[in-house]
Amino acid sequence: MITTTTVRGAGSSLLRAGLCVFLIAAGALLGCSPKGITLDEFLAMERQATAEVANPAPAPTFGERLSPFTVGPGDVLGVSVLGGQDTATPIAVAVRVYDDGTVDLPLVGAVAVGGLQLTQAEKAIQAAYVEKAFQEAVVHVVLEEPDTIEVLVTGPVGRPGLVRLARNERGLVQAMAAAGGYLPSSGCVTLVRLRDPGKTVTVNLANPDEVRGAMTMPPLQDGDMIAVATADPNTVFVGGLVNVPGPQSYPPGVRVTVLQAVAAAAGLRTDIFPDEAVLVRHRPDGTDVRVCLDLSRITDGDDPNIELAAGDILWVPHTFETRVQEWINRNIYFRAGAAASVNYNFVHTKDILNGDEDDTSIFIGN
Repeated sequence: MITTTTVRGAGSSLLRAGLCVFLIAAGALLGCSPKGITLDEFLAMERQATAEVANPAPAPTFGERLSPFTVGPGDVLGVSVLGGQDTATPIAVAVRVYDDGTVDLPLVGAVAVGGLQLTQAEKAIQAAYVEKAFQEAVVHVVLEEPDTIEVLVTGPVGRPGLVRLARNERGLVQAMAAAGGYLPSSGCVTLVRLRDPGKTVTVNLANPDEVRGAMTMPPLQDGDMIAVATADPNTVFVGGLVNVPGPQSYPPGVRVTVLQAVAAAAGLRTDIFPDEAVLVRHRPDGTDVRVCLDLSRITDGDDPNIELAAGDILWVPHTFETRVQEWINRNIYFRAGAAASVNYNFVHTKDILNGDEDDTSIFIGN
């Protein structure tokens, strides 16, 4: 426990004056910057950012890129035609779409189906048979074999290698999905076009804005290559009143919380009792946000133990209390003959600051 004893002497005036000046100076060194925001404000900001990502503004070309399948050269269609009373046996053929977008069908010849959806192709073929062969016709069209291209996907993906893409799946994002998808260890994606190898495009698919941009890129072509880099380690920086300050690197995809980062820094200093921290996070818009954290509340479960993001800085600063504790450790002699760490009670410091003749010294009792 902390006890006090009354002593007299000229030196005590110096102690009183020195501690008074120190406390005034330390008062300006509080832990969290006035520019910092609270944890609740930070969590609300993160929720808003997540909502904006989940409901992005539609790009004008998204509809074209994500539209249903349309018939094109090289596709093989299965066509069945029933001519009502005009024929007892339905016509059933498999036909390949020519480069000019037409198919050659029995009794009617060439019918243009290029650029049409399957239901639209059915109507075009039905119209041709009604005009040239039957009074009425029921037509059914299925895609037997889509014309495909092959692109090469390398690097940390689910299934690296050659992937086949149908006409409506020839985007960068669809190619990544066909290769097994993006992994936690996947980094930036570089597209090299076979017909223009000097012009490459690099995209970070972990960034929603860049994903939207990738989905509006021109379609891939046969022979294009997609190279996926290995993601950089998840590095956070922990400093201030911890025992082992410095950067901490974790494998890509490993999630680290505030308390885990503090523990990895060998914990907080034990000669004083810090209980505040400041999280500095660099946001996609280029600004830094400073979040004031109460480590005691996080430890007790009263505040969420939030996850750190790559590049975060977790700083455990001096506060008014830790400054006073450190000053006492350095300048006050304890009855045990050595400096010790205590949970200081500052109720009695007012006796040092007031102008009484008797001075109060602080000692550690057993």
